[in-house]
Amino acid sequence: MKAAVVVFPGSNCDRDCKVAVERSTGASVHMVWHAETALPPDLDLIVLPGGFSYGDYLRCGAMAALSPVMPEVRKAAERGVAVVGICNGFQVLCESGLLPGALLRNSALKYVCKPVDLDIVRPDTRFTRAFGSRRRAVMTVGNGEGAFFADADTLSRVEGEGQVVFRYADNPNGSLNDIAGLINTGGNVLGLMPHPDRSFEAELGSADGALLFQSLLETA
Repeated sequence: MKAAVVVFPGSNCDRDCKVAVERSTGASVHMVWHAETALPPDLDLIVLPGGFSYGDYLRCGAMAALSPVMPEVRKAAERGVAVVGICNGFQVLCESGLLPGALLRNSALKYVCKPVDLDIVRPDTRFTRAFGSRRRAVMTVGNGEGAFFADADTLSRVEGEGQVVFRYADNPNGSLNDIAGLINTGGNVLGLMPHPDRSFEAELGSADGALLFQSLLETA
């Protein structure tokens, strides 16, 4: 498997993602600076990592969504390449229109960092098939603006089209419908607030994040 991690100014989980993908899958992982206008050829996976891209100015992910590399990420997504946006990366995907909705301030107006239980709503996606018959996963959240929001029509469409992949068992941030992660209608773009890159080995408290990355080996 061949993967790329996009690095924005303010990313702080980019190397975590690189290590997580490498150790989970044995993939070759390229680090791509946000100002690049081309991606490595023949990618199987693109990761938009967590952090505080552009210092979270304007809105989280809003400036990163306009980075020179993002048109290439969009083209890759349109070709069917798997794209995962984690935490700040989820915000970037929403701001760039690759996923619906937006991420708002946590309902308690506080930064939340802790392991959370997730219900696996869609075990049949290319990002979750390695979970097998399991319907619960544990990953770590770390965000101040992680509350998923969408207008009523969009939320109804997201639910109706089966785009919700993960839900919080105990909602830590006020996300509508307990949404922790969702997928595009094409099934190849996933955004999630919990960090699989902080939960990919037992020594980290959970190895469940590795299963997310390992799910992609079947389509690489």
